[in-house]
Amino acid sequence: MAEASGELGLRERTRRAVRAELVSVAMDLFARKGYDATTIDEIAAAAGMSRSTFFRYFTSKEDVVLGHLSTLGRLLVDALAKRPADEDAWTALRRAFDILLAYHAGDPQGTLGLRLMIDSSPELRARNLEKQCRWHDPLIPHIADRLGPTSTEAGIDARPEAIIGAALACLEAANRAWRATDGQAPLDKVLDDVMRTVRPGAF
Repeated sequence: MAEASGELGLRERTRRAVRAELVSVAMDLFARKGYDATTIDEIAAAAGMSRSTFFRYFTSKEDVVLGHLSTLGRLLVDALAKRPADEDAWTALRRAFDILLAYHAGDPQGTLGLRLMIDSSPELRARNLEKQCRWHDPLIPHIADRLGPTSTEAGIDARPEAIIGAALACLEAANRAWRATDGQAPLDKVLDDVMRTVRPGAF
């Protein structure tokens, strides 16, 4: 049994290594040729593998660039769940965003290059927003718990969704503003300023 577990661990490590290599090769091609001009066949060939092998690790070219957003979404949900119970929803979301800022701070130049790529491709920008929208549902229970009861004519409480949508829009605006400074402005300060625009006096 231990041997089987070890083999599984090795397979997963190998899979992650191949994915990392594909991302590295693809990003190099995107930087040299541009995202839109680079094909999956070119990425696979540069990595020394077939097109069918590429699809064992990524579902699409966009997934190479944005596949990490699923992991970031899980990190965000976990960070929000761990915020103090007496913290208001807006502040809790801002503090939970720190986990995303820390992730990107690990490779600021890589993050800047990624942001430039996203902003230069309408396809990537649309997919980026679509993937972030998938964060909403897992976040809702953690925001709803921080809000008092309310009654509406429709009988539906849309406040959690509205707060999450506004906060994620602030995060996106902050990232784009940060990119416009070539990564020179502190992203956490930019995000604070943007979120205070929506809710003056916060934090």
